[in-house]
Amino acid sequence: GVRPGRVPLGHAEADAMLQGGLARGAMHEVFAEGRYSAAAAGFVAGLAHRVSSDRPLLWVRQDFAAIECGALSMTGWRELGLDPRRVVMVHVSDVESALRTSADALACAALGAVIMEIWGETRLLDLVASRRLTLAARASGVTALLLRVAAVPLSSTAETRWIVRPARSPPRPEWQAWGAPVLETRLVRNRH
Repeated sequence: GVRPGRVPLGHAEADAMLQGGLARGAMHEVFAEGRYSAAAAGFVAGLAHRVSSDRPLLWVRQDFAAIECGALSMTGWRELGLDPRRVVMVHVSDVESALRTSADALACAALGAVIMEIWGETRLLDLVASRRLTLAARASGVTALLLRVAAVPLSSTAETRWIVRPARSPPRPEWQAWGAPVLETRLVRNRH
């Protein structure tokens, strides 16, 4: 299979902890409470942008996530410095379909990353399913990013696990009320 490289995140402490950056061709998990879904989606989009090297991204989104969190904004995507033309959205009805679609997509080496967004707890994303996604990512070199909203982390084969929430923007003049997005991210699992 393709040997994954590492992509620097641009944060010295995080990159040092990750031995040079986020591993490509691996599976990474991002968790957030329901009310922080937008922050987590922005974080995942940023990770996908870093690892994809201008290749297309496939975002597999469970319908219930869209109902709870709303549609992803391609205007917001552009404001984060990302190209919305590189995003292919696939909506699926349930977790089983999300897992199947994501595993199939990970076999396509033309993709830069596959993002699987599911809402809430599920027994379907067990160690067996986790291993299947990890092996598919490793074989193709395509990075798998699991966005888990309103869920509790369980045992998995993920290379890293992050917990994301919004943070306060630094003080700005009133005429610049909207600052750049600031996130509080915690790396709670790192296989290395």
